[in-house]
Amino acid sequence: MVPTGRFAPSPSGRMHLGNIYAALMSWLSARSAGGRWILRIEDLDPGRSRIEYARLIEDDLKWLGLEWDEGGLTDGLPGPYCQSMRGDLYASALARLEDQGLVYACRCTRADIMASQAPHQSDGRIIYPGTCRPDGGMTPFARPEGPGSRRLYVAPDTTIEFTDRRFGRQRVDLAVECGDFIVRRADGAWAYQLAVVVDDALMGVTEVVRGSDLLLSAAQQIYLYHLLGFKAPEWHHLPLLTNSGGIRLSKRDASLSMEAMRASGASPAMILGRAAAAAGLIPEAAPAGLDELIDAYRHRYL
Repeated sequence: MVPTGRFAPSPSGRMHLGNIYAALMSWLSARSAGGRWILRIEDLDPGRSRIEYARLIEDDLKWLGLEWDEGGLTDGLPGPYCQSMRGDLYASALARLEDQGLVYACRCTRADIMASQAPHQSDGRIIYPGTCRPDGGMTPFARPEGPGSRRLYVAPDTTIEFTDRRFGRQRVDLAVECGDFIVRRADGAWAYQLAVVVDDALMGVTEVVRGSDLLLSAAQQIYLYHLLGFKAPEWHHLPLLTNSGGIRLSKRDASLSMEAMRASGASPAMILGRAAAAAGLIPEAAPAGLDELIDAYRHRYL
């Protein structure tokens, strides 16, 4: 199988240096192995996603030289590459989970869940207590009907193990650390965990390079891969970039947005060099070309 990576941004604002850092590392991982690179637009949230931001994402990537082999705002097989156009595929996957008796309707709001227990970890994550779970967790469940979100049952003692290229061996007790999780929201929007698994599997993605804020999500996604009969990819989670105050970069950091950096006269090589230095591929934030960075990536990881 041809090594295949992907970059899957949300079109909810202009990209910032942290997004470029993730895109560059994903692109380098695929290209250094002679593989393919896919651009997928993760526009699941209709309230925040904008087509104009998707176009700007494409423009910024092309300006940097991070060309993709498939994807973006084009159609085609195994496209389309916008998640908002892939609902039938997610519905089919949900039906397969329902056929296994693993999905139930949940009418709890986030406020209900937060009021039920203390945060599980320092990141404020709340573990669903099973309030709406039928029969105290006995499976199989009947096919859920009526209003509410759709939540996937996680049996006790479900342990997920995987090796991350950056963070090493991981072992997650899914019921304790994640709990039953949503695969479709109450408003009908598809949940990220289900959509990303279906998309990566059907698009032939063999490696996922992304921020470490999604490290725990890998365990939930591996669980879904197994249930749906797909092969899970390899994982490489990146330490998150922070601003001068030590806070994770976001689209609110206007000075590090692509709009601001391009307007200031920064060249593609300057921005790529800054991202590569943050990743530890080169010793300092000096202008760097993609051929140079492919060599640096191979030297470090291959």
